[in-house]
Amino acid sequence: MKSAKTASALIALAALITLTSCTRKKAELGTVDNPIKFFMVPSVDTKLLEDAAQKLKIYLEKNTPYKYKISIPSSYVAVVEAFGTNRADVSAINTFGYLLAHDKYGAQARLNFIRFGSSSYQSQIIARKDSKINKLEDINGKKFAFVDPSSTSGYLMPAKLFLDHHIKPSDTMFAQKHDNVVTMVYQGQVDAGATYHSPMTDGKIEDARRLVKTQFPDIEEKVKIVALTDKIPNDPIIFRKDVSNDIQDTISDALINFQKTETGKDIFYKVYGATGIVKTSDMQYDSVREMLKALNKKATDF
Repeated sequence: MKSAKTASALIALAALITLTSCTRKKAELGTVDNPIKFFMVPSVDTKLLEDAAQKLKIYLEKNTPYKYKISIPSSYVAVVEAFGTNRADVSAINTFGYLLAHDKYGAQARLNFIRFGSSSYQSQIIARKDSKINKLEDINGKKFAFVDPSSTSGYLMPAKLFLDHHIKPSDTMFAQKHDNVVTMVYQGQVDAGATYHSPMTDGKIEDARRLVKTQFPDIEEKVKIVALTDKIPNDPIIFRKDVSNDIQDTISDALINFQKTETGKDIFYKVYGATGIVKTSDMQYDSVREMLKALNKKATDF
């Protein structure tokens, strides 16, 4: 009889624990028990990222009503998957990573990096100034160097440009890095090449030619820009789809204001090469989707 009563008591206790567990609400997002999970992608040295993460956390917790956990994942892919399992609430990410996170998990772009005064960027086609290549059509039948099959400005954008204008080099190769392409053009190993483009600032070149200026001081006199591609948006800062608009707006405003401080300017430039941050939307990335569609590619390819 006693054992039966004991068993009944245990069953009742188990039921109570189960009921309590089921009815207990998850801590509100942004609290100590459920901090906002901010991912900083591995774009630079780990020590630099860790230092930046700590300073960012201090600023955000001081200037918003939320608590944060800032993490540095192993790759862009890890960030994308974290949005699918609710382990990431906000992150800066590359363009293709965003398209994938949006398509798979509904992540939303809310901010866009500014680099040297522009919220978008282009690819450039370069050639030696003493060559006979003066316009895009002159590349037909010539030897051409791209950067890498997964490079946006070093392959995808110029490939789309060639497709639109029916340009067909006689031979193409991948040089792996932007500075390698510039060097190959400078030394005459190829007739022309594709690299990233950035507008000049204070009379100084900011495009890929600057990468070899120490090695080749006369690079500007020897290598010219033949053509530019259309623009696509810079990398975004994105939010998990279930994060409330109020939280998204508050964090977005805080990040914009942080970038205006001396500490913020230093961090965003060193980590992301950014000189500013502005608000954006998913629609701004439709041009990238159209480019991929024209090349018969998907974000998952990268």
